Amino acid sequence: MSRIDRPATAPLHGVTVLELGTMYAAPTAGRMLRDFGARVVKVEDPATGDYARHWTPQHEGLSLGFARLNAGKESIGIDLRHAAGRDLVRRLAARVDVVLESFRPGRLEDWGLGYEVLSAANPGLVLTRVSGFGQTGPYRRRPGFGTVAETASGYAFTNGWPDTPPTSPPFGFADSIAGLAAAYGTVTALVARSRCGLGDVVDVALYEPLMFILGDIVLWYTSSGEIQQRVGNGSGSASPRGIYRAADGGWLSIAASSQNIALRLFTAMGHPEFRDDPRFATNPARMANNEELQRLVDEWVARRPRDEVLAVLEAHEVVAAPVNDAKDIVEDPHFRERTLVDLAGTVLGPALVPGPVAHLGSCPGPVYDGVPDIGEHTERALREFLALDPAELSELCAAAVVSPARAKAS
Repeated sequence: MSRIDRPATAPLHGVTVLELGTMYAAPTAGRMLRDFGARVVKVEDPATGDYARHWTPQHEGLSLGFARLNAGKESIGIDLRHAAGRDLVRRLAARVDVVLESFRPGRLEDWGLGYEVLSAANPGLVLTRVSGFGQTGPYRRRPGFGTVAETASGYAFTNGWPDTPPTSPPFGFADSIAGLAAAYGTVTALVARSRCGLGDVVDVALYEPLMFILGDIVLWYTSSGEIQQRVGNGSGSASPRGIYRAADGGWLSIAASSQNIALRLFTAMGHPEFRDDPRFATNPARMANNEELQRLVDEWVARRPRDEVLAVLEAHEVVAAPVNDAKDIVEDPHFRERTLVDLAGTVLGPALVPGPVAHLGSCPGPVYDGVPDIGEHTERALREFLALDPAELSELCAAAVVSPARAKAS
């Protein structure tokens, strides 16, 4: 059985989350809450579990994506298609602080699990809802995954080069951002509850957090009629900025996004005269002459090995970094000390995952020890929360409403 580590000093110690969410976004929110001490009890389909269990890559039958988001959570198998299963969830919701869900809007209401019903029995309940297009608006009933959010938000249109198609990222970008936003909204609602005693509904659409972080594309269009186009590795707002290849084939990034950093870069390049050159003296001038300036930076970087370029830039306090792959990240002493944590107790063997996205001085980091099997904690959790006796639990198992605990795969 996986060890659930919830130190008493963690800020969310004592908060219990019933996670009905599947796949990526809502479970990300669940992990964020668990990172700071919440107890997260995950409800899964007894037969198939969270579909993320079937994602690749896998190692010895364990999905890496599922492991990363669900380590340290508890799993109970309940069939929500069964009326008795929905009744169990209704009863569980009366005894927790947060219900986290990612069904299409209206599904919970159709099942008799809407906020009006759940909050009647538990006025302090926070219901956090993550969906493709949100709980309101003309598109509320549309299904949505991360790729749809990345295109609908404007992200894909602005990502890539002028001569390449709009591009989505090869990972769950929109889902992760939405999960972070859902965790933030949940904690905000819990803070409000501590003052007034009442819960709330947190409504997160997959596309909205991503649309927010895209910067000024909407403001730019509504104020000037300009539509931001794809600009490759640039930002479209400051120069020079981009990714450059060194003489040894290594790649690095430079972000001279402020005036002082741009001037220091010119000195590092051995061209202090650029500081007074009317083509490069100000950011608007640099943007107007961006193609020429980028060529000059490209040529300077290409004459030296990557480590030498980075050393010169660091000496001149220019913002720069290597373009890391996974091996680079794992071997980097800074990331090993601060960011990466052990994922233990699984068939993955010694493995590392990125830890919490924020650090609190008073809160020890969480332990990621064990990934639950489907329904691993069913019996224990239902007895603890609902005081089910063995006979009732046996009846529910026989009717396939819940799944019994399963032996860990060897």
